[in-house]
Amino acid sequence: MQRGRFSVFSVVVACALATDLAAAEPVRAAHGMVVAQEPIAAEVGLAVLKSGGNAVDAAIAVGFALAVTHPYAGNLGGGGFMLVRLADGTTAFLDFRECAPQKASRDMYLGPDGNPTRESIVGWRSSGVPGSVAGFEAAYKKFGSRPWADLLAPAVKLASDGFTVSAPFAASLNSLHNNLQLDPESRRIFLRDGNPYQSGETLKQPDLAATLVRIEKDGAKGFYEGETAKQFASAMAAHGGLITLEDLKNYKVIERSPLTGEYKGFHIITSPLPSAGGIGLLQIMGMLDGTNYESDGPDSVKAVHYEAEAMRRFYADCSQYMGDPDFYTVPVKMLLDPKYLA
Repeated sequence: MQRGRFSVFSVVVACALATDLAAAEPVRAAHGMVVAQEPIAAEVGLAVLKSGGNAVDAAIAVGFALAVTHPYAGNLGGGGFMLVRLADGTTAFLDFRECAPQKASRDMYLGPDGNPTRESIVGWRSSGVPGSVAGFEAAYKKFGSRPWADLLAPAVKLASDGFTVSAPFAASLNSLHNNLQLDPESRRIFLRDGNPYQSGETLKQPDLAATLVRIEKDGAKGFYEGETAKQFASAMAAHGGLITLEDLKNYKVIERSPLTGEYKGFHIITSPLPSAGGIGLLQIMGMLDGTNYESDGPDSVKAVHYEAEAMRRFYADCSQYMGDPDFYTVPVKMLLDPKYLA
C-alpha cells in the first residue's frame, strides 16, 4: 500500500481593519493551548485539557470533532501524521496517511488518450484507504489518559444534536464550484437537495453520529470492520471505487523515527518521510542559517527574498527526489548534507 506525501508549507494571509486592534493581538495562555481551524472543535480540545486530559487526548477529541464541524478537512475518510514530544524528551511519529487500495494501478488516472483524467481529484476512485481512525486509536493506546468514550462523546453530540453553521461553512456549501453537487448523498446531506445550509442554521448529521457511536463503542474495529466497513465497501463497489473490506481490515499505522536537526542553537524535531515537510523545514533552515538574511528585519525585502529562494530550492528537490520510502529510496542524507545545502 503506497502512502501519499504532502507539503507542509502554505501561505496564510490575514487581513484586519486598522481599527480592529484586538484582532491583531496573539492569543496567550499560561498552561496550554488548542489550535484548530474551526473554533467549536478547538473548544472541545480545550475542555479535554481542563478535565485533566493530556495533549494527545485533546488532539484526538479535536480530530473527531472536526469530522463533524469541518468536513472539508478530510476527517474520518482521510489520514495524517502525528508528531509527539513528551516533557521527558520522549518523541514519537505516527504515520496514518491514506494508502492506495490493492486494486490501484500505475496508470489508473490516465485516459485512453494517455492524458490525466480528473479521477485522482474527484470521484470514488480518488479516495485512498483512510487512516485517521486507526491513527487516533494508535495514538490513544500509546499516550492517551482519558477514557476513549469521553474523547468521542463531544463529536457524537455535535453530529446528533447539530451545530450552528458558520458563515465560512455556509459560503463553502454555496460555492459555484462545490463538488458536493456531483454526488447524490452529498447533495442530500449538505445541500438538502438544492437548499444549502445558511449561516446560523443548525446542521444535524445522524448518519455520521451512528458511525461515530460505533467507533466510540468498538474503537478502530468499529470503523474498519463490521457495519461501517460493510457500508463503505458496498458503496465503493456500487460506484466504481476500489477500496474493499480487505483493504480496510488490513490498514496499518506505521511508527517512524522523527527527523532531527539544529538551527540557531535550537534542536529541531520534525516529520520524516513520507511527509516531505520535515525535510523541507530542515533544508530551508539549513540554507538560511549563516546568511544573515534577517538583518533588515523579518518583513524586509531581503528576508522575504532569501526565504522565497530557499523554499523554491526545496520544492525543486521535492519534485525531483521525494516519494514513498516504502517504494522508492530517497537520498535523505544527501538532501540534508550541509555541503549540499551550501
